[in-house]
Amino acid sequence: MRGTESVLRAVSDLHVSYADNRAIVEKLEPGSPGDWLIVAGDVGERFEDIEWVLGLLRDRFEQVVWAPGNHELWTVEKKDEGKGDPLALRGVARYEALVEMCRRLGVLTPEDPYPVWTGAGGPVRIAPLFTLYDYSWLAPGTSTVEESLAFAHETGVVCTDEFYLHPDPYASRAEWCAARVAESERRLAEVAGDLPLVLVNHWPLVREPTRIMTYQEFAQWCGTERTADWHTRFGVEAVVYGHLHIPRRTVYDGVRFEEVSLGYPREWRRFGLREDLARQIVPARDVPDEVAGRVGA
Repeated sequence: MRGTESVLRAVSDLHVSYADNRAIVEKLEPGSPGDWLIVAGDVGERFEDIEWVLGLLRDRFEQVVWAPGNHELWTVEKKDEGKGDPLALRGVARYEALVEMCRRLGVLTPEDPYPVWTGAGGPVRIAPLFTLYDYSWLAPGTSTVEESLAFAHETGVVCTDEFYLHPDPYASRAEWCAARVAESERRLAEVAGDLPLVLVNHWPLVREPTRIMTYQEFAQWCGTERTADWHTRFGVEAVVYGHLHIPRRTVYDGVRFEEVSLGYPREWRRFGLREDLARQIVPARDVPDEVAGRVGA
């Protein structure tokens, strides 16, 4: 049954290169007229797939707010990968092309003024972010980035970003991350104290949500220590993220963290699809904290 009160919703990690996920997205609709939807990254790898999904959702929801994930930033040129993309842009150039595409569709991005949700539970300001990661969440038993990466390669738990996510023109992903964090901090400081903030980032802003992952060496591709206090510094009501494929709500320092991913078919088939795939973020739903999630990288 459709509701009558418009709410702010969120989803991530739609991964529509999988036909079963694409079919789910085709059925994704607002619960009420006027609902807004946050899409916290990893829509897909191919530019045309990302455009199709965001266009579809923009037609259905009053407003769509997007933050990029690592998969949107991949440059996969080999057709035998099954995810090859004719748009062979790399790094910043690819991100900028995605932003321009979103603007054509009327989808808001981290490069736009932060919008204000004035519906139920508002007003709150939504801040879509793009921070990447810098390998500072070291693998257990290591003390340097070099040791941490070496350990991951030894165990075979290596993020595919190492092959497809290029930082051009930056020298490294860590350097690109530093630039993105600095710009995001500057913009957040400008609006802090005005309205409660909903921070949206593909990667979790604190390391704690990664502690339940089976493969702890994967955490180095999941965020940065540079964002660890943003939820307490900037007057935040909620943080929305994805990437981990462990959908749940946790609370840190009194702030809600909502992981809103769909994930890969093998994951949601095992654990079941959530009824609230486009999860209500504002107003906050009255559900238990530490909702049972998935354990896995």
